[in-house]
Amino acid sequence: MLQLTGSAAVIGVAGCARAPTNDGQNQVEKPQTTTEAAEDGDSESGHNEEEGGHREEEDGHDEAIGAPTDTAEVTMVSTDNGYHFEPHVVRVNVGGTVTFHNESGTHSTTAYHPDNDQPQLVPGGAASWDSGILSEEGATFEHTFETEGVYHYYCIPHEALGMVGTVIVGEPDPHEQVALEKTPADKPDAVQKKLEELNGMVRTALGDDHDQA
Repeated sequence: MLQLTGSAAVIGVAGCARAPTNDGQNQVEKPQTTTEAAEDGDSESGHNEEEGGHREEEDGHDEAIGAPTDTAEVTMVSTDNGYHFEPHVVRVNVGGTVTFHNESGTHSTTAYHPDNDQPQLVPGGAASWDSGILSEEGATFEHTFETEGVYHYYCIPHEALGMVGTVIVGEPDPHEQVALEKTPADKPDAVQKKLEELNGMVRTALGDDHDQA
C-alpha cells in the first residue's frame, strides 16, 4: 500500500509538473505571435524610414552645389508635384553661360530686375534677362553672366506657386549680395519661402551659414 501510494504521488506530481508546462507553452505562443507582428511592423517601418532617408539623400545630392563651371544646364518642368527649375541653384564662372531647357509645360526664366518691373535681386549693374514664355517642349534659352554675384529669377506663369531659381556667379561675398537680403514683403508667401530656402543653400555653398539680419 505504501508503495502504491508513493507511485501515485509521483505520478500526481509529474502530472502537475507537466500541466503548467503545457499552459506555459500556450501562453508563450501568444506573446511570440504578437512580438513577431511587432517586429514585422518595426521592420516595415525601418524599411520605410530607410527609403525616406534615401529619398532625402537623393534630393540632397541633386541639390549639391559645387565649384563654378563655364556652363550649366537648368530644366523647367511641370509635374504632379508642382513646377520647378531643376536644379534650383547652379553656379558658373564669371562669363559663364546657363542654358534653360523647357522639358514640360509652359515656362519662362526671368530675372528679378527693375527692367522686368521686379525688385532687384541681382547684383548692381548686372544685365537683366527674360526668355519670354516658352511653351514648346525642348525649347531653350541661354544667358551669359558677366557680373559676379547671386542672381534670383522666376517663371512668369508660376512665380506665385514658388517656381524660383538661383544662379551663383564666381566667388561672391555673401555679405554684399542684394539677393541675400530680406525677401520682398510684397511677394506671395510661396515666393518668400522659396527665396529664403534658396538663400540658405547659397550661403552654405559660399561658406556663410549664419542667418543674415
